[in-house]
Amino acid sequence: MNSDYINYAEITISAVSPSQYPEDGLPEIVIAGRSNVGKSSFINTMVNRKNLARTSGKPGKTRTLNFFDIENELFFVDVPGYGYAKASNAEQEKWGHMMEDYFATREELVLGILLVDFRHEPSEHDMLMYDFYKHYNVPVFIVATKSDKIKKSKHNKHESIIRKTLNVAPSDKLFTFSSFTKEGRQEVWDAILAHLPKDDSA
Repeated sequence: MNSDYINYAEITISAVSPSQYPEDGLPEIVIAGRSNVGKSSFINTMVNRKNLARTSGKPGKTRTLNFFDIENELFFVDVPGYGYAKASNAEQEKWGHMMEDYFATREELVLGILLVDFRHEPSEHDMLMYDFYKHYNVPVFIVATKSDKIKKSKHNKHESIIRKTLNVAPSDKLFTFSSFTKEGRQEVWDAILAHLPKDDSA
């Protein structure tokens, strides 16, 4: 797959239960982050689209597991943003069960991406999400969004804060990313493609 020229990227399924998951058998990359971290902008930037994933002025709009088919080779799976204050406890509990069903049972899940805001120390929800990936033995990349908002001279400091706060394993990759400048896009794609299962039949 050539990440510079992505011709096909479409949302194919919005699922709330395992019976609705795709049956294509393609590898799946989960993208998680708090409601205002820029998940939709990240997905759109990665696939060179302006509105494949809808950005919204109202955080917390995603209520389902949204499966984006990329070039018929892999799925991005956008999960509900966490830390949305206006979501009821019952609603958050429902999201939690939906996420647990997916993480516990989905063989196609090969990689998790945790989006954090580069400008701020990771939240308690960010820490819980990182631990959630670890609990289910899902390999994880950390992508720090909105990196264009921080001076280059302070990047190392902010990266260090993220690693320390999340207690990031030394083997877990951390990328700085900007949907505005496209910083980090190619590096994240290279790491994703290198991580995908190799097709032994080729």
